[in-house]
This record gives sequence, structure tokens and C-alpha cells, in this order.
Amino acid sequence: MDRIVLVVATRNQGKSSEIRSYLAHPQLEIKDLNDFGPIPEIVEDGTTFDDNAYKKASFTAKVLGLPALADDSGLEVEALAGAPGVHSARYAGAGASDDDNNGKLLRDMTGISNRQARFRCVLSLTVPTGFALTYEAHCQGSILAAPRGSHGFGYDPLFYYPPLDKTFAELTMEEKLRVSHRGLALQELRGELDKVIVWLKKRVEEETRLRLGNICMHEHE
Repeated sequence: MDRIVLVVATRNQGKSSEIRSYLAHPQLEIKDLNDFGPIPEIVEDGTTFDDNAYKKASFTAKVLGLPALADDSGLEVEALAGAPGVHSARYAGAGASDDDNNGKLLRDMTGISNRQARFRCVLSLTVPTGFALTYEAHCQGSILAAPRGSHGFGYDPLFYYPPLDKTFAELTMEEKLRVSHRGLALQELRGELDKVIVWLKKRVEEETRLRLGNICMHEHE
């Protein structure tokens, strides 16, 4: 069988490059949404990270007819009752930039001494028929009063990780992948990657047989 095409359901090149570097495998050809033409926008209206990850992956898989991997991840701040949570990417409003979101977070944290926070990530690996595998991880840290570092994206400049005495924006990609929420979830997935590829091949073969069966039925009608 040819290599399996796996679509990372994002146009965020920072996120895509993290995932590509982690899941490199001779039997996988990893693409992202930038490798395809326009597809309808996915409305991330789930109430949990799990909801949104599955929604993005299953929608992409059905539209493109290929297995898809999506993550939904975000920042949960203890003193803000878990906010921004599933709204992390649009905390400062629709179309907000990373700077906008970071600015709103700093304003909301003014005068708050409890700076504890965690990043959470849920990965959903889904095939066009809707079957899915799910992986989840989190990473504990705290929110600084001012940004530090120039790497990464999102809230990385404000998220301080005590074991390395750095923010996520001060880490190299290799360091970040070892300890971050997404990195830990990807480590779990990578640890099962040979089994996952067997699962994907079976699902792709089943879908191919199903499509061929439908074509034959139409030809005989």
C-alpha cells in the first residue's frame, strides 16, 4: 500500500511544524490545510477541547476524504475559573491576534496573586467514516506579569514553566516538544504510532471497499 496521507487540520504553520516533526514516519505523508484549496470554515462551538478536536478532525476527514488529525488546546488559568479555556484563540474577540489575547489576559490578571495555570491539549485522529482515536495531556505552569521570549505562538511568552526556568517562548522547539501539553499528547500518540498506522490502513481499506461497493450498486441500478 502507498503511504497514508494524514492531514493536520490546521493552517497554523507553527502548530503544523510541531506535529510534522513529531510524527515523521516512512508510511505517513503528512499534509496540512495549506496543501489544499479552500474548504468551509469549521465553527469551533464545542464546550470542551474534546468536542472541538473531534469536530475539526471529522469535518476535515469527511470534506477531503482522508484521515485527519486535529488538536484543540488552550490555556486554563486557575484564578479565572479555567478561562480562557476553549476560547483561548479568540479570548480578545473574533479575529484576535496573539498580542491581543495576551494583552487581555494580562489585564484580567491585574492584581491577582494566584498565577497558576495549565495548558491542555486533546488530539483527535479521525477517518472519514467518523471513527476516532483520542489523546490528551496537560502541562502545569504560571502566568508572568510581562512576556518573555520570541519563539512559539499564542500564550507562550506569558506561560512560565518552572522545571526549565523559562517561558514556552524561550524554549527551543525540541525542548518544548518534550514538555508541552501538545508534545506530551504527541508522545503518547507516537508511542502507539505503528499500531495507529495498522488501524488507519484497515479503516482506509474498509472505506475503499465501501466506495467501490457503492459504485457497483449504482452501475447496476
